[in-house]
Amino acid sequence: MDRHLQALEIFKNGTVIPANPLALDENRRFDESGQRLLTNYYLHAGSGGLAVAVHTTQFEIRLPQYQLFEMVLKTAVEEIEKFEEANKKTIVRVAGVCGEIRQAAAEAAAARDLGYDAVLLSPGGLNHLTEAEMIERTKTVSSIIPVIGFYLQNAVGGRVFSYRYWQELCEIQGVAGIKCASFNRYTTLDVVRAVTTSSRAGEIALYTGNDDNIVIDLLTKYSFTEGGKTYEKEFAGGLLGHWSVWTEKAVELFRRIKEERRQASISNELLTLAAQVTDTNSVLFDTAHDFKGCIAGLHEVLRRQGLMKGIWCLNPNETLSEGQAQEIDRIYRMYPHLNDDRFVEENLDTWKKIAGGK
Repeated sequence: MDRHLQALEIFKNGTVIPANPLALDENRRFDESGQRLLTNYYLHAGSGGLAVAVHTTQFEIRLPQYQLFEMVLKTAVEEIEKFEEANKKTIVRVAGVCGEIRQAAAEAAAARDLGYDAVLLSPGGLNHLTEAEMIERTKTVSSIIPVIGFYLQNAVGGRVFSYRYWQELCEIQGVAGIKCASFNRYTTLDVVRAVTTSSRAGEIALYTGNDDNIVIDLLTKYSFTEGGKTYEKEFAGGLLGHWSVWTEKAVELFRRIKEERRQASISNELLTLAAQVTDTNSVLFDTAHDFKGCIAGLHEVLRRQGLMKGIWCLNPNETLSEGQAQEIDRIYRMYPHLNDDRFVEENLDTWKKIAGGK
C-alpha cells in the first residue's frame, strides 16, 4: 500500500499523536538538534503520529522575523523518514495550518510537498469570518491535502460553531478527521453527533483534543437514535499537547483503553486514572491562570527530563505562572505512575546520538 494511504488508514483506526513543541536555545533561536531529539523521543515512545507547527509548536514560527514554519516541518519529517526506514513503520505526519484562505492554502501546499499526510486546520484568529466562509476555506485546503477539522476552545482563540456548521464540514470529501478541543461537553456532543449521523461517518476519524476529559472521551461509545436507526461512534485517538510529555505512559494508557473498550468492560481504575490525568493537565496547561503557562508548563517537564535545554518561548512573555513549578512538583509526587522519567533516562543518550547524526 502507498505510504500516504497507509498513514491515513492508521489515522482512521486511531493512534497517539503528540503535538511537537519547539526547541529553542537560550537566545530564543531555533535549536535544530534539540528539535530532532524531541522528535525521536516521541517516535521511540510509541507514538503513531506527530503533529508539527500546531499551537504547542508556537504560532509565532510563522512571523517574518522567525520564518520557522517550513524549517520545523522539514526537521521533523527528516527524523520521521529515518525512523520509518529503520523500523519499517509508518508514522502519521500532521502539519498545523493557520490563517485565511490564501495563507492556509500556501501552508497546506508546503506541508504536502514536504511529505505530510494531513493538516490540522486551525480556526484561531478567524472569528471575523462567517461559518460559510470557514466552510469554503476548508474546501479549498482539502483540495490540496486531507484536512483534520478543529474545534478550538474559546480561551485560546476559538469560537462556538453551530451544529449545522459541523454537518456541512462532515460532507466535505477531503475531511479525514475532526479534532474536538472545545473543552465543553455540549459542543463536543455537537461534533460527535454531526460526524456519527453524516453520510461520511465511516470516513471521518474523531480525535480528542479535550485535555480536560481525555480518558473519558476515549472510553465512551456515543449512540444516537434517529428515524428508527441507531448511529454509534467512538473517538479513534487523541491529538494532544498534553501527550507531548510523559508520552510513553500515554501510549501505554491508550493501549489499555482500547483493550478495555474492545472487551466492553471498563474498570474503576481507568475512571480514577481519568481524574488524575485531568488534574495533571490542569497543572501543565495552567488553568489556574487561564492557560497563560500552557506551553511553558510542557517545556518545564521536558527540561526536567533532559529533553529540552530550557523553557524558552519565542514570545518572552510566555513562561511559567506563579506557583506553576510547585504544582508540577505536586503532580510528580501524587501521580508517579503517570510519568515516563525512567524510560527517558534509559534512552536519552541514544536519542541524542541519533539526533546529532541527522
